[in-house]
Amino acid sequence: MRFLGLEWYWCLVIVAVLAISVPLKIKFVKWWNKREQEKKKEQHGKWGEDE
Repeated sequence: MRFLGLEWYWCLVIVAVLAISVPLKIKFVKWWNKREQEKKKEQHGKWGEDE
């Protein structure tokens, strides 16, 4: 049995990798945005702007 020219178990491996990587990427992006917002807050407080 072949799918997209690959053996069936390779398709399972690809699906498993995608199933794991997508939630990790979403979690990383949320963490990165939170980190960037904290950096902006620190800059405002550090230089005495917007107080």
